[in-house]
Amino acid sequence: MILRTETRIRTTPAEIRRFFDGLEENYTRWHPDHHAFEWIKGRGIAEGVVCEFDETIAGKRQRKTVVYTRVTGDHIEFAPTARLMRLLLPRMLFRLTPVGDGCRVVQEVHVRIGPLGARLKRRELDAGRQHMREEGENLKELLERTG
Repeated sequence: MILRTETRIRTTPAEIRRFFDGLEENYTRWHPDHHAFEWIKGRGIAEGVVCEFDETIAGKRQRKTVVYTRVTGDHIEFAPTARLMRLLLPRMLFRLTPVGDGCRVVQEVHVRIGPLGARLKRRELDAGRQHMREEGENLKELLERTG
């Protein structure tokens, strides 16, 4: 199953990358349910860099340590470092595509869950989708206001 959102922002992929490179300053202002962000190994959005983020989704505080696994000019992909978590959540990504006077930002969270699991976890999955939509809207507001 893939949770997916799309937002169009009047900015460039390079500006979005700069925002992500500065997550230590930007993370908590990006979304009210974001609590903390820390670079663990390396710094900035690059393959092999490890970071930790702390957020609340569906009323549950979640702390995840992730590694950036694939980074190109238009693609930022990362995955949990914990093996068990990675089995359930194999990858998350942002795809940045220039369109007209801006950029289309696609956010995806890939979840390994069957139909029964999806039904049992519907509230959490819906909250995850809502959180992703809000992240897209907030990113748009932040970048268009300052850009």
